[in-house]
Parts: sequence; structure tokens; C-alpha cells
Amino acid sequence: MLQQLHIENYALIDRLALEFGPGLNLLTGETGSGKSIVVDALGLLLGGRPSPDAIRAGAERAVLCGVFQTATPRELRRAAEELGIELQPAGELLVKRELHVSGRTRVFLNDRPATVGALRALAPWLGDIHGQNEQQALFLRASQLELLDHYAGAEDAAQQVTEAFDDWRRAGARLAELTRNEQEKLRLADLWSFQKQEIEAARPEPEEDQRLAEEKRVLANSTRIQAAVQAAYQQLYEGPGAAGGAVAAALRALEEVARFDARLQPLCDSLRGARIAIEDASLSLRDYLERLDANPQRLEQVEDRLAALDRLKRKYGPSLADVLAHLERVSRQLEELESSDELARQAQQHMEAAATRYRELAGELSGRRKTAAARLEKAVARILGELAMENTRLSIQFAPLEETPAGGDGASWSATGIDRTEFLISPNPGEPLRPVDQVASGGELSRLMLALKTAVEEQRAPESGAPGRQSRRAGADPETARTLVFDEIDAGIGGRVAETVGRKLKALAGAHQVLCVTHLPQIASFADQHFYVEKMEQEGRTVTRARRLEDNERAAELARMLSGARITDTVLKHARDMLRAAK
Repeated sequence: MLQQLHIENYALIDRLALEFGPGLNLLTGETGSGKSIVVDALGLLLGGRPSPDAIRAGAERAVLCGVFQTATPRELRRAAEELGIELQPAGELLVKRELHVSGRTRVFLNDRPATVGALRALAPWLGDIHGQNEQQALFLRASQLELLDHYAGAEDAAQQVTEAFDDWRRAGARLAELTRNEQEKLRLADLWSFQKQEIEAARPEPEEDQRLAEEKRVLANSTRIQAAVQAAYQQLYEGPGAAGGAVAAALRALEEVARFDARLQPLCDSLRGARIAIEDASLSLRDYLERLDANPQRLEQVEDRLAALDRLKRKYGPSLADVLAHLERVSRQLEELESSDELARQAQQHMEAAATRYRELAGELSGRRKTAAARLEKAVARILGELAMENTRLSIQFAPLEETPAGGDGASWSATGIDRTEFLISPNPGEPLRPVDQVASGGELSRLMLALKTAVEEQRAPESGAPGRQSRRAGADPETARTLVFDEIDAGIGGRVAETVGRKLKALAGAHQVLCVTHLPQIASFADQHFYVEKMEQEGRTVTRARRLEDNERAAELARMLSGARITDTVLKHARDMLRAAK
């Protein structure tokens, strides 16, 4: 759900902040006041393409910011993780987009830089915009199939088909790997055998190169190390004026007088500890000197061994751990080659079983889709008749597919099943069916989408009497609820049809947040939140302003929409009656 929308320096808007609520949010105002600018701004937050003159004249950049409340369903979380975007389990998603006069655009998701592609990938879970000059999800066959599955209540079945398809594809890839031609298998066997023998002959050990590098440093500098350690030993223990002897003498002197002054006893204890520490250090230095090996032959051996390990790392590395991992990998692959016939037989069985499961699940899903498609066509036809599009006919067609054998390439299979669907419409009797994007106008497309969404919600809602507002709110599913925007949905309608459109929008707002731009009071009367958009002059420049209307202001706005500038008591009473009736 869209909670807040902030717009700065976009078109006629210098600065605008709107807070939307659940249910039906309506935007009204005079023609040209800027209502569609608000919709366009929201479209950019959902990944739309900005127009070159979108930035307000005189400004360096436009800033658009939206705060969405999302329940983060599983698909959204997976998409966000793939894009490296962190989402809260259930919380706010901040979407920000900056447009610069240079043509550069910047996107931020939860204050982290992102790409427009990432924004478009997440947009389907946030909202849809249905109106003129917008590329509609309804045009995409994938979206049509998703809507049909939602209507059929087959989302779980579609997920099972996707999992079965992935299993079949993996099994096929495994089989292809095991059934390479004999010449390729022999070539790989020779290569892997050589690599295995080369690594095993060197007998590398984990972290051996690090230990040898440390030993090399010591051997190469053994003379300097020996001299330094010997000097330290002399200074501490054996040399003239050695620290050990000096501390011992100082301790004896203090112990003679400490019996006269107890305050000297702590100093005696400190010197006693220092003497012990010096003796321990001296003994350690002596032992180190005895173990120190300055053998030039050992240095040569270490250097030769490091050179051999470096050759392995250059070929199979970059690290010695990678070399050992490669050895393990080629050993396993050689074992698989030796038993490739049996493994290939098992992989063949697995792929055939996966193909059978896919056929069963996809066939069952296809049957549910076709049954649901027939019902959906009838439901949409009924609703379109109520929306003054009674002559418009929707046909959901399924393209024929060829059967694919278990061992085939599966060219006609996909993760979404074996169906290729397409939504076709005929706007008038006698006209042929055509894809929706080739026939429907903006207003017709919005009403068609409204009819589809309404039909889906009617199908999924529990059967009961006409629900009240609160019960509809309780039916909204946070996992699927989104923000649906309808622009110019009232084009070419009026009167009773407009009231029907308002009721349909109100019903749809029980499952989704709905934003709608309208010029008709019959639709505006059903608003849960009503915003008035106006254009005014400020400091010599035209700006767009918007504010939420209270109840008494709503009646005045509906009266304006009914009669224009001249508002009489009769018109105002009619507006109040419309609001009461809508409630």
C-alpha cells in the first residue's frame, strides 16, 4: 500500500506531499489542474520512463519519493534478495527516484542505490497503473496467465509446475553431461588423469605453502636473526652488566633494608618478578639459538618446493586450497566416468520420472485454467455490460502445443506450464478478436482491467451477502494487496454506469488500495479518501496543489462536479445525498 507520495520540481509541481490511506483514494479537480501529473509521478516510482521535459523549468532535478507498506510475500523477498536489496519482514519500503536535467536518473530503495531495472523488477508487487499512455501489464502474456491462475485459485498448482519443470531441466542437464560422445569422454578422461597424477605426484598439503614461506623468510635471514638473538641473550644474561645480574643485585640490596621499612616490600616483589621474567626470556633465547638452522641446503630445498607449489597454483589455483579442491573434483569426475553408464541410466530414469510428473501437473493446471477461462469470460462480459461496454467481448485463447517426449528438448514446455494464452477482445459486434493493446483505448482498457480485477476478487471472496465496508477491509490479503491506479476510467460514461463503476472500484478497494482520477461525482462519492487537485499562480508561476477534503468540503466538491461554478442549495443537497447513499 502506498502510504506517502512526495514530489519536488516535477512538471507543474514545485513541492507536494500526499498521505494516502487504505481503500479507495480519489483525485478530482478541474481539467488541466495536474491530477495526471500525480499519476505520472507514481508511474516513475514504479519504473516508468521519464519524459525529457518532466523537470520543472528552472530546477536542476526532480525528486520523487514513495513510502510503501508491504507484507513482503515470498516472491517479493526472493526478487529483492536476487537484486541485493534488504527488505524488512513486514514494514516500509522507501522508493526514491531523482531525475536530472542532464538526463541522468538515480534510484534508491530503502536509501540504498539501485538501478531502474531493479525498480521495475519489484514494481509488480507494489502496484499497477491502468490508464492512457501507460504500458499495461495486461498486454503481457505472463501477466495474463498470472491473472488467470489467480482467478482459478491455482497459484499453488502453478508453483508445483514450476518446481517440476526445474527438476526436469536439471535432470536433463545431468543426463547430457553423463552421455557425452565417447571421443569427448576419452579426451576428458586423459585430461583429468594427467591433472590428477600431476597434483598427486607433488603431494601438496593444506597451507603447506604458507608454512614454507615462513620458513624461507627465517632461513634467508638466519645470520641476522642469530646475531640479534645472541646480542639480546648477552644483554639479558651472560654479558658484562647483563640485565639479569643487575636486577638480582638490586633485589639483594633492597631485601637487606626492606625489613626496616615495609613500604619497600612491593618493590622487592616487582624486582623478583622482573628477575624471573628475564631468566625465562634468556632461557627461551638460548633454546631458540640451539634450534636455529642456518643450513643453505635446506633453504634451497624450500625454494624448490615453493616453486613446485606455485606451478600448481598457476594451473589450478589461485590458492593451494583451490589446487586440492581441483584434485578432489577431477577424482570424482573420473570415478563418474568409470561408472557413467550406470549413472546415465539412473539420470535417464530420473528425467523420465520428472517429465511424467511435469506432464501430470501441467496437464491438470491447464485443465483448471481452461475451465476458469470460460467462467472468467462470462464474468467479465457481465461486468463490462454494467460499465457501458456491453458490446465488448473478451476471449481467452489457448495456443495448441505439440507433445514433447520425455527425452526430447522440451521446446513447448516452460516454467509456467504447457499453455500459451492470449487475451483478445472485440469492442463491437462483427469485429474480429484482436490483442487488447491493438484495440482498447485508454478508458476502455481501464474499465477492462477493472472488470478483470473485480471478477477475480468476486471469485476469491467468501460467498456472503453484500459485504459492508468493514468486512471488505477484513478480506484484504496483505500478501497480495497492492496499489492499483486507474486514470481516465470514466472516459465516455456517465449517469448510472458511472455509479456502477464507483461501486466496482469500492468493492475492489476491499482487497487492494485503489487510486483513481475521475471527473464524475458518481464515482467520487464512494471515496474513502478524497483529494482535490488545483492549479494556481504563486509568485508569478503556475503551481499544482493538492489537499485532502473533509466531509463538508467533499459535498462542495461534488456539487462543483455536478453543476460547475454555480452551486445552488439544490445541487449541494444532491451532493450530500450522494455521499450518504454511497456510505
